[in-house]
Amino acid sequence: MSCTCDRGSRPGVRRSLWSAAAVVAVAAVAAVVVVVVGVRGDDDQPADNGPGSLVAVTELPTAATASGKRRMQRASVTYRSTSGDGGPTDVTGMVFIPAGPPPEGGWPVVGVGHPTTGIDEECAPSRSPTLRGMLGFVGGLIDRGWAVAVTDYAGLGTPGPHRYFDHRTAAFNVIDSVRALRHVYPSASPRWAAFGASQGGAAVWAADEQAGGYAPELDLVGAAAIAPAADMSGLVDKAAAGTMTVDQTRSLATTVEALARIHPDLHRDDYRRGAVAQYWDVLTACRGDVEDRRPAAESAVRPGDLAPADPEAADRLRAYLQAWSVPQGPLSAPLFVAYGGRDASIDEQWTRDAVARACSISGPVESQHQPDSDHHNVDFAAALTWLADRFADEPVRNTCAT
Repeated sequence: MSCTCDRGSRPGVRRSLWSAAAVVAVAAVAAVVVVVVGVRGDDDQPADNGPGSLVAVTELPTAATASGKRRMQRASVTYRSTSGDGGPTDVTGMVFIPAGPPPEGGWPVVGVGHPTTGIDEECAPSRSPTLRGMLGFVGGLIDRGWAVAVTDYAGLGTPGPHRYFDHRTAAFNVIDSVRALRHVYPSASPRWAAFGASQGGAAVWAADEQAGGYAPELDLVGAAAIAPAADMSGLVDKAAAGTMTVDQTRSLATTVEALARIHPDLHRDDYRRGAVAQYWDVLTACRGDVEDRRPAAESAVRPGDLAPADPEAADRLRAYLQAWSVPQGPLSAPLFVAYGGRDASIDEQWTRDAVARACSISGPVESQHQPDSDHHNVDFAAALTWLADRFADEPVRNTCAT
């Protein structure tokens, strides 16, 4: 699915999932590099080598948010995390905090799960001076008085492979980015919320499932998932039927490439042929890096160019995607889901079914179906208000029974 990072908007304005507004105000400048191992923050976050502990920090000078309402401290981090298969991994990301004295209890934290940027090491948002278009959005969260942690996900910014659509791995990466932020900035609160879109929407949904057991020292108040890629196994049947959209073709090509790098039993040529095989590198490149070449590649694709070669190949791909989907278990905190009725990347029924499964497992869940929205313009103003209400301990609305 395509990254909407480079289409501008402001938090709370229905235009796109992210804001790239006034990037000049927060453009990268000369950095002071500080290499840290086992930094100590508050008493409840001891120096160790476990998940969330720091490997390195690159501190940047403070900068103004796009609105000019606040200044923010910021740093690039490498921190330890956990893979979905249980192994240790190092992850990169960026952390931000409002400049000035914190409120009583510390700055509330938002862990951000970003949408698809690609599956290669250089696709990491932290390697882009604009966070691949997300700096304006981050500044909007800082304006609200929230600290922000943006993970790159394992395999982006560090040697791969990137486990694309492995939502359990991405969940750990999001949670540990919050831990890392609190190591860098001890004035951050243990109270945190998660916000993500597309790939990141599923990541924060999974983080909601994992947070209680994985990070009991943190207090997750809620997670907001916008157009989440909750369960993408439906792509397999659409590929076999030749009914995928252009966005879904790009998404499935990226998925097959990512899985082939991890699983030797999954062969690329069991799924690609014709124009898809010819333009494979273009279809699976970092989002934004090949935009001039992608239209020609996508216009050449014909039904059947990206499809399982046989039922065994279909079953193999479907099983991997289902194993990485959400929901997988009960929630640790309330969940908010917003999705569009005209989404060309994620069929609205896939999201509706995932929400129904989450409701049957636990809750509470508040879902918001926006019939006229597509994948790129889901209105997330209500999600930000919902997160503010969670920090304020307002009552939670549960739409599972409606």
